[in-house]
Amino acid sequence: MSAARLNGSEPMNEDELADSQKTCLDPGGGIERLLEIMRRLRDPDSGCPWDVEQDFDSISVYTIEEAYEVEDAIRRKAWDELASELGDLLLQVVYHSEIASEKGLFDFADVVKAISDKMVNRHPHVFGTDRRRSVEEQKRHWEDEKSKEREKDENAGVLSGIPTAIPALIRASKLQGRAARVGFDWPDATGVLAKLEEEFAELDEARHSLDSDRIADEFGDILFTAVNLSRHLGIDAEDALRRANKKFNDRFEAMEKLLNARFQGQAFRKATLQDMEDAWNAAKG
Repeated sequence: MSAARLNGSEPMNEDELADSQKTCLDPGGGIERLLEIMRRLRDPDSGCPWDVEQDFDSISVYTIEEAYEVEDAIRRKAWDELASELGDLLLQVVYHSEIASEKGLFDFADVVKAISDKMVNRHPHVFGTDRRRSVEEQKRHWEDEKSKEREKDENAGVLSGIPTAIPALIRASKLQGRAARVGFDWPDATGVLAKLEEEFAELDEARHSLDSDRIADEFGDILFTAVNLSRHLGIDAEDALRRANKKFNDRFEAMEKLLNARFQGQAFRKATLQDMEDAWNAAKG
């Protein structure tokens, strides 16, 4: 296949189209089949108009979405759904790789080589001569290797490489963890608790100013400090909030059932705030 064909500037001839069709329909084609399906979808002459017009920016939101759907299937232990969700996520990798290939940046093989090399380099206790490490030693080595990789970039700082698109609670924890590795950290949770009290006082002061930006900043400081506290307590802030969300969801639904039973299906039309409070407390029990 010609270079022009590979970068999407030349449509498939009849023979190439027939070969491509055969490959795409082959149920046992594995990863090569998926790569060919994506090439067909992106073909400017015979592909899908929607797929052809997509670029890195337009599909990045779907990449994040698919990663969350994988995580959701695992959290729900929906093993019958997991293979399909992982396939959707893999498609995103293939999609980005095909766009990059068309632009002459890299291709899927480069993606596979990069992650394979990275895994080998970060696991010398498996692929090299280092002794087998404990889990904690392995974590420290992993972080050391990532630090070395960042050091190769002259413009990289301690906080470089932490994605801005990840959930804010996770990013806050990663920022704080990076800072802690160079000694910028509270010695224990006591100092963080004191800082949290200070931030609450500052929010209370800000809310009387009626300055929405200042109030938002102070509230953000509270959340950031709360994440710092969770880190010192050995708690995953994102997971803790998920658990709190689930607890609220379950109790609210239980409260709603109690009220619907009492008010013949018209819980929030007839129930007073006190009725809701009583049902909420009953649901907690």
